[in-house]
Parts: sequence; C-alpha cells; structure tokens
Amino acid sequence: MTLPSYDASSVWAETISLAAHFAAGLALGTLYFRSLWWNVRRFTLGGSLFTTIAMMIGRFAFLGVLLTLASLEGALPLLMLALGVLVARSVVTRRVREAAP
Repeated sequence: MTLPSYDASSVWAETISLAAHFAAGLALGTLYFRSLWWNVRRFTLGGSLFTTIAMMIGRFAFLGVLLTLASLEGALPLLMLALGVLVARSVVTRRVREAAP
C-alpha cells in the first residue's frame, strides 16, 4: 500500500503563476488606462486624429489579445489578469483625478 504523494512544488508553481498573472494585469491595466488618459487629452487639446484613433484601436486590441491568451490558460489566470486590470484602473483614475484641475 502506498500513500498518495502531494507535490508541494505544483502548489507553489500555481501560486507563483497566479501572482504573475495578477502583476501582468496591474501592468496591463496601468498601461491601458494611462494611454486612455493620453488619448482623451489628445482628443480635447487637438492632435492628429489618425494617431489618436490608431492608438485607441491598438490599445483595445492589445488588451483583447492578452485577455484571450490568459483565457487559454484557464479561468483562474484570466480572472487574476482581469482583477489586476481592475485594480490598476482604480489606482490610475484616482491619480488622474488628483492631478486634474
């Protein structure tokens, strides 16, 4: 009779993977919402319309591709990435609100 072995390294590997997805979500969300703020400023202050629209489409496509790639890894990595994006959204909007007159 043998006892089932529980590999502790797989638990640590999963935890590190989820933490990495959360950190990637923070970075992605910060990049996304900072570029959104930049886009809004370009729309209001006047800038190249082509550049502004291209940046808007690129930002949305980049977010969609990374969320799709995370979904291929499973539900938890996707949820951690999305949670990171949401946390970054609240941080960026708070900082933009404080900096805006």
